[in-house]
Amino acid sequence: MNVGVVVIGRNEGERLKRCLRSLREVAGRIVYVDSGSTDGSVEMARAMGLEVVELDTGVPFTAARARNEGLRRLRGATPDLDYVQFVDGDCEVVPGWIEKAVAWLEAHNDIAVVCGRRREQDPGRSIYNMLCDIEWDTPIGETKACGGDALVRVVAFDAVGGYRDDLIAGEEPELCLRLRSARWRIWRLDAEMTLHDAAMTRFGQWWKRTLRYGYAMGQGAALHGTVPERYRVRESRSAWFWGLGVPLGVVGSSLLWGAWPWALLLLYPLQVVRLALRGKRSARENWWRAGFLVLGKFPELLGQMKFLFYRDLEGKPGLIEYK
Repeated sequence: MNVGVVVIGRNEGERLKRCLRSLREVAGRIVYVDSGSTDGSVEMARAMGLEVVELDTGVPFTAARARNEGLRRLRGATPDLDYVQFVDGDCEVVPGWIEKAVAWLEAHNDIAVVCGRRREQDPGRSIYNMLCDIEWDTPIGETKACGGDALVRVVAFDAVGGYRDDLIAGEEPELCLRLRSARWRIWRLDAEMTLHDAAMTRFGQWWKRTLRYGYAMGQGAALHGTVPERYRVRESRSAWFWGLGVPLGVVGSSLLWGAWPWALLLLYPLQVVRLALRGKRSARENWWRAGFLVLGKFPELLGQMKFLFYRDLEGKPGLIEYK
């Protein structure tokens, strides 16, 4: 099995230790890439006998850059590498997953990326962890994108130039878009892949994470928003409509017609009801998800504004961290 693993992380602490321990089955073919940790992650990984790459602090950190650097180091030791499993340092890999994923790629030469089920480790710890668990619950079969944990065919990865180093979020679906444009396919198996530890217990963490998603929306639409893909355009417009269009419309109309336009704010609870009734989880989960999807339009909008502000500036932002 000619497969290696690239783990990326920043100040993941015990989560990283659990991640690395879950990868014993591929010991000797793991590279850990660190983005400026100050919690002893580098020393811990080296003490476990792993190859460690410490990213240059003079260049903005991104997960995309970390994964690219990790694969370069991995291929230096294994030039004939066929597959690479990318893993985020806050995830544990389920035993047997890598073998299943490799077998699938071996049997399907037109598939570039295979992923499985990512589960939240403790969804009952907070509403925000629960929202992550719902987010990971995605359809099985051919799909348009994977997440940060995925097994990738190296030849396909090379053919499209790997991840874009400058994407601070949303680098996985953007890579998958380019792979699909090159006529590769992406597949999600009905198999357990990783356990994720979001460790989100505060509203501010959720807000910052959603803002980061908004930044990725704006950046993705700027890169690939034209036909035929219209990548991220619909999501971007939705954030502008709910986050800015409706409030401005209400305020502007009230200046002309008095108080009655404020009734338009009922669009927000009506949208919550609509989304909740379309949910596929428990009633409790559906209502929480719907409420935060609507509320999330505001940080998504701010994330897009942040992208527009930085787009033409020389100094780009690095990671937008929520932990």
